Amino acid sequence: MSDQAHVNRRQMLALGGSFAAVSALAACGGNTGRTTTTSATSAAGTASSGGATSGGGAKPVLQQWYHQYGEEGTQAAVEGYAKAYTAADVKVTWKPGDYDQTTAASLLTSSGPDVFEYGNGPTIDMIKGGQVADLTGLLGDAESDFNPAMVKRMTYDGKLWAIPQVIDMQILVYRKSLLEKAGVTPPTTIDELITAAEKLTVDKTKGLFLGNDGGVGLMGGPMLFSSGLDYLKDDGSFGFDDEKAVAALGKLREMFTSKYLLLAAPKDWYDASALTTGLTAMQFTGLWTFPSITKELGDDYGAIPWPAMPGGKQSVVVGAYGSCVNAKSQNVDAAKEFAKWLWVDQTDKQLDFATAYGFHIPARASLAAKAKTLESGPAKDAAAAAQEFGHAQNQILWTPKCATAFSDMMTKVVKDGADAKAEIAKVKAVAEAEVKRVLG
Repeated sequence: MSDQAHVNRRQMLALGGSFAAVSALAACGGNTGRTTTTSATSAAGTASSGGATSGGGAKPVLQQWYHQYGEEGTQAAVEGYAKAYTAADVKVTWKPGDYDQTTAASLLTSSGPDVFEYGNGPTIDMIKGGQVADLTGLLGDAESDFNPAMVKRMTYDGKLWAIPQVIDMQILVYRKSLLEKAGVTPPTTIDELITAAEKLTVDKTKGLFLGNDGGVGLMGGPMLFSSGLDYLKDDGSFGFDDEKAVAALGKLREMFTSKYLLLAAPKDWYDASALTTGLTAMQFTGLWTFPSITKELGDDYGAIPWPAMPGGKQSVVVGAYGSCVNAKSQNVDAAKEFAKWLWVDQTDKQLDFATAYGFHIPARASLAAKAKTLESGPAKDAAAAAQEFGHAQNQILWTPKCATAFSDMMTKVVKDGADAKAEIAKVKAVAEAEVKRVLG
């Protein structure tokens, strides 16, 4: 896989609050961690004119949009799913370029899609602007089977606005043989992680890799989540004006200034080569790297959630594209039925989409248990961790402006050593003003 493909993944699952407006976890994306390409739009799909009916009005015509996945076979698969649906004539459009911007702009017009995917579900502006339909109830009895973190992320004001399609995640991976040689057990707390990283730093091998910037752009979110905190509380109030956040950022600063943290690796966190070439014994990365790790290391690696801070618990950052329905569609009910058919009823297609064209986790626990790619080893552990410890990479009210303020704070505190409490206060001022603006 190319470096550019990994960069696209990062854009979707570049968590830590620095990239709250994801292009997919899947940006590829979330998530969903899928790659993108630049080939032309599928001839099978064209822009919708607000939803129409086929010749003679026998059944509705639905336009369905996807961002342009890069894995071979994905486009043919989704076109096959659409063709199998008999209650409507579904036309798939494969969108190259800046999918998020194009889709958001189309919803302001009458030419948007009837059904479309969006990274972590629709934005708060889409919801507040009446651009997406309420999908509450479509999950039915299957709701408890879907990843709870993603269902929560796609819910606002007690209503569901998207159906999770497929899960991608970030997790801590480690070389089993190196830990065994050093007499280290996989860490479950941050203090254990630091102790392990120190012991594992030998010769040319560093103990831990959190990205070439030392975790400045990536680890803010995981550190908050593992402290029992979040960007915002459930009521929309600021979520980390707390001494636990100060302590968490202090630990990250400690790692940044240590001798056990790997910096400036040939490739960044989204590529596992730092682990597989022996530059580090432990690395924070994405699920999508597992095939390459297995190819290089066989079974000499393990996967664990990000360790817990005092008073918190282990965490796994997850993201997912969500299937949404355009509220301006001329066939809203038909679009809802199709979304339900594909992403709730057709479990065989959901399993195929998640596991046959890349390395991902089905959005439903029961399907993850059936996936051959997740039936053993680190992949099985990662899938279980995503279900138990999964935490959405961002919140629906955490706007791009909030994310920018958070990113600035991370640079000042972790890299420059600024006072964490003072910098958190600056983010709080921005976030409170943003939430107030969004909620009107």
